Amino acid sequence: MTHQPLLECIEVETGSNPTHAVIWLHGLGADGNDFAPIVPELRLPAGRSVRFVFPHAPVQPVTINGGMAMRSWYDILVPNLVRMEDDRGIRESEQAVLALIRRENDRGIPSANIVLAGFSQGCAMTLHTGLRATEKLAGLMALSGYLPLADLAATERNPANASTPIFLAHGLYDPVVTIDRAQASLDRLKALGYQVEWHTYPMPHSVCPQEIQDISAFLSKVLA
Repeated sequence: MTHQPLLECIEVETGSNPTHAVIWLHGLGADGNDFAPIVPELRLPAGRSVRFVFPHAPVQPVTINGGMAMRSWYDILVPNLVRMEDDRGIRESEQAVLALIRRENDRGIPSANIVLAGFSQGCAMTLHTGLRATEKLAGLMALSGYLPLADLAATERNPANASTPIFLAHGLYDPVVTIDRAQASLDRLKALGYQVEWHTYPMPHSVCPQEIQDISAFLSKVLA
């Protein structure tokens, strides 16, 4: 297997010698800068030293956008999102995300102290990767997205993260990933026995102040 280079990342540390990490994956066409400004707004407990890692997805053509090249974790083939899925692209990005987790392990942060987080397409990668990870993570934070390759989750998931808390949040008026797509993912996760903390907000495909408060509470709990 060829060793792929690590993704470029933006890093924000809330203190020296971080003991915990949050790896936060952006949405389609954005980059790691998208969520970096949110860190101070999370107001995590003083004295908890956390490294936030915001990777940039690779640039690749996206079918649904006329083949235009942009930062993307995988190709999106149809508006429905799940009728045809880019299995290969999703699995390549899964390996890239696992490599970032291993780098944190190498820097002294165990997987049990790492939260995997993502928005939209990054949310899909968080759920896909988190369910299959072979070491227990502190939590999964899934914003405005869905569970990709959902029919394979039952057979491919790893028992290591069977009890890992999942924060699942969605806008009621999301025109990009519609609420029913999120609801179907919620139902699937619950049917598989996962502990899901489900939040909806009166917003489109975005993040709102109440959600930031709820994210802060979730992170404070799972990074304790």
